[in-house]
Amino acid sequence: MSVSKWIGGALGWSFGGPIGAIIGVALGSMVDSMIKGNETPFLGQGDYNKRKSKKTRTKTRQTKQRPQTQSGDFEVSLLILASIVIKADGVQDQRELDYVREQFTNMYGKERANNAFKLFKNINKQKNISKRQVCLQIKQMMDHPSRLQLVHFLFGVAKADGMVTQDEERQIFTMSGYLGISSKDYESIKSMFFNSSDNAYRILEISKGASVDDIKRAYRKMAKKYHPDRVQHLGKEHQKGAEDKFRQVQEAYELLQEELGF
Repeated sequence: MSVSKWIGGALGWSFGGPIGAIIGVALGSMVDSMIKGNETPFLGQGDYNKRKSKKTRTKTRQTKQRPQTQSGDFEVSLLILASIVIKADGVQDQRELDYVREQFTNMYGKERANNAFKLFKNINKQKNISKRQVCLQIKQMMDHPSRLQLVHFLFGVAKADGMVTQDEERQIFTMSGYLGISSKDYESIKSMFFNSSDNAYRILEISKGASVDDIKRAYRKMAKKYHPDRVQHLGKEHQKGAEDKFRQVQEAYELLQEELGF
């Protein structure tokens, strides 16, 4: 398989702009070994020529409508933003690196995950990555449910060593803003990774003391927002993360049901 076909099939819309520049640098140190070893693509599984033809046919339409995010686009975004979070506190904890590898293995299988991790290590070596530019590109190209999924994953990376540091939280908060995530959505996802008696309310995006009717309405709203079907276009490999968010919304609601007796 040619390098051009591999790159095109893997990255989709993400191979361009600031993300494309970052990936280009990372790929630079890998291309020779990839060619010599005749490796298979490790990110998206799509056919480059088919997607290129599709892009040509829909070019006019996509200037007005956000192109649908593919699995490879989401994967590349995860790699770059996870790298920023891991380096946030100045210490690259092996547990965080292992978490990234484990999550990718669960989502994509061992072979693809191992190859993706090679790219991740090359991204991780780069300094002065502009999180603003990267996040703004993601915001422009990626739908809101997928961006929520990104934030959820980033908190998982930060929590992998047992705690989310202030530096890590600050980085995720800043990137969430650039990604167009509202403060309520950010606090909802953040609360899934912290132990607090008020977390159930925060996850449902309501204030403590809300009425039973308000709690029920909030649950229906959040269950719809975090439903795994909202990210089904990313592929089955990303369903588990979406199911985790959905499960935590259900658990928050059940906790309040038990506490308030309704």
